[in-house]
Amino acid sequence: MTVGGMESVEVFTSEGKGRGLKAQKEFLPGDVIFAEPAYAAVVFDSLTHVICHTCFKRQERLHRCGQCKFAYYCDRTCQRAAWLNHKNECSAIKRHGKAPTENIRLAARIMWRIEREGSGLAEGCLVSIDDLQNHVDSFDEEEKRELRADVESFLEFWPPQSQQFGMQYISHIFGVITCNGFTLSDQRGLQAVGVGIFPNLCQANHDCWPNCTVIFNNGNHEAVRSMFHTQMRIELRALNKISPGDELTVSYVDFLNVGEERRKQLKKQYYFDCTCEHCKKQIKDDLMLAVKEGENKPSAETVKEVIQFSKDTLEKINKARVEGAYHEVVKLCRECLKKQEPVLGDTNLYLLRILSIASEVLSYLQMFEEAADYAKRMVDGYMKIYHPNNAQLGMAVMRAGVTHWHAGLIEAGHGLICKAYAILLITHGPSHPITKDLEVMRVQTEMELRMFQQNELMYYKMREAALKNQKIQVMPEPSNETSPSLFHKKE
Repeated sequence: MTVGGMESVEVFTSEGKGRGLKAQKEFLPGDVIFAEPAYAAVVFDSLTHVICHTCFKRQERLHRCGQCKFAYYCDRTCQRAAWLNHKNECSAIKRHGKAPTENIRLAARIMWRIEREGSGLAEGCLVSIDDLQNHVDSFDEEEKRELRADVESFLEFWPPQSQQFGMQYISHIFGVITCNGFTLSDQRGLQAVGVGIFPNLCQANHDCWPNCTVIFNNGNHEAVRSMFHTQMRIELRALNKISPGDELTVSYVDFLNVGEERRKQLKKQYYFDCTCEHCKKQIKDDLMLAVKEGENKPSAETVKEVIQFSKDTLEKINKARVEGAYHEVVKLCRECLKKQEPVLGDTNLYLLRILSIASEVLSYLQMFEEAADYAKRMVDGYMKIYHPNNAQLGMAVMRAGVTHWHAGLIEAGHGLICKAYAILLITHGPSHPITKDLEVMRVQTEMELRMFQQNELMYYKMREAALKNQKIQVMPEPSNETSPSLFHKKE
């Protein structure tokens, strides 16, 4: 797929929101509106040795740069592709004695590109780096202190022979990174692994119920014929039918939070007040705060107590997850669910958060039947809250489907996998590695389901034999990240 498509969008000035993007033609759900390569991107400090610095894929064995001993690549193809951006970095790391932090490395890559090309419009960009918002004026004292420290570290790292930039301009670049750094994930979409700057994407305004989604695609350079090579890029994809002249919006935060909380998060991280319909009218807030109805309706006092208990439990769970104490996490979840179930409604976000953690951790511990029960309830709640084509919903339904499959609940498992596949075809597209994985699972579960329908006993016997002969596929270790924001924020 070629990177581009910028002719189908235009930048306009949106009332009260600064610049925005508008569609120039009609788009249908799943259409790629545009694809954009990173202006500059770096791997997170903690993962520099396990993630390729060109395509951001996680690989078992990586080639290390022989010069700086810092950068790692899948193979020579990725290493060659990186040289233009790595060349200056390579000699600067050798001179400095060690690699600086990810923010400094990203700022340096941006500056070296500006040194090479000037700071005007780069090819395929609707706006220049100079025109991106930095919000430095809105920084609080702590953010200003961090900014000063970053500028200082940058100046120590920046080579004397490179073009010298003024303090104000360096601060502008760090401000741009803080507000516009986009989170990059590995090829399975399971872990945030880096941060990049995508100037065109930065023009899309936020809406809590958007008409577009952004997906990171690591690209494919393994294709035998170079005409099928694709580069690492983000894709802006339509979630609904979009008409010419409609504003294109994306959500900067996860929708699974009441409007007031989302607004607080947006103000703190992105320095604006959200005025979207869902926030103004508090749409879906009633579902996320739902309590049990009927004759046993709990008192307001009881609800308050259970919510507080849930918040305290979530803190304890986070601590136990960091320590890898997964059996403790399960115990905490079960205790919390016992308290929540008589009081909170099926779509209450505190109940859904506990169900999500419980199903993920139990799957990891291979306690699939209990995990499947929680996953089913979580997905039922999510379906009522999320946009039907939400990428996070698709991923949650996929995990629930895999859990049911591992639990031997083949009918429900296949149904969920099909449902997830339909969502991911729109949000990720058919050629994304996650969608391809899901297609393999869909075919496999369909085959197993047919076998199950023809001869149930035989199915279970074959399943048992298969499980004895091969180690069951272990679910990935639960991550401690809450669902990532669209843009990367330094904690």
